[in-house]
Amino acid sequence: MTNPLVPGSLAGRVALVTGSSRGIGADTARYLAAAGASVVVNYRSKAPRAEKVVAEIVAGGGTAIAIGADLTDPESVAAMFERTVAELGPIDVLVLNASGGMETGLGEDYAMRLNRDAQVNVVEGALPHLADGARIVFVTSHQAHFIRTTPTMPEYEPVALSKRAGEDALRAKLPEFEAAGVEFVVVSGDMIEGTITATLLERANPGAIDARKQDAGRLYNVAEFAAEVASAVVEPVPAENTRYVGDISGFAKEA
Repeated sequence: MTNPLVPGSLAGRVALVTGSSRGIGADTARYLAAAGASVVVNYRSKAPRAEKVVAEIVAGGGTAIAIGADLTDPESVAAMFERTVAELGPIDVLVLNASGGMETGLGEDYAMRLNRDAQVNVVEGALPHLADGARIVFVTSHQAHFIRTTPTMPEYEPVALSKRAGEDALRAKLPEFEAAGVEFVVVSGDMIEGTITATLLERANPGAIDARKQDAGRLYNVAEFAAEVASAVVEPVPAENTRYVGDISGFAKEA
């Protein structure tokens, strides 16, 4: 996949991508770094994986550091931002990519704690550290964005409901963002082939991803969708602050 960003177009900018030790987040970090941004690769527990992404970026001539932080822990989040600013400077781009909720053993409320509460906490923690004209990008799925009007797979419903709750909570902050000169964009895409969510869904509901692919016509892969997230960092903020990736004809919009 070719980088959608012009080389040097993000020179002098600082970007932090949550959940970027693998998958969409990692590819987004690579695209931003290749365009000249100094990138924070955030991870929860997989330090070696994050350091590998950093090493790849540095080997390609870019600048990146890995910072571990549990986004559900306010103190951990605060430390992440303090280190980012100390080492790289104020943050120009915050990509809210980290999400979850299908994992086992983390509590019944984990999806809501991560996909709603932690997203709000991260943004509130970031605001004092954002540069003038900064942009926040929230990554979600069509299945979550349209959950109030279009049912989704039962196995994914807790994630969808919590991610929509997180999106709503951040949209409620739009007046605050505008007053602070911060831009906000939601990137909504269909199920993405090759992600951990798709793997867990397929494990819980064999054939689910192929069925969705047939309904949608095609599904984006990780690199393709990450390119759309990276593009959302630089392109004009779309109507209703929402960038749709792929077909949405099968989803009913709210009246």
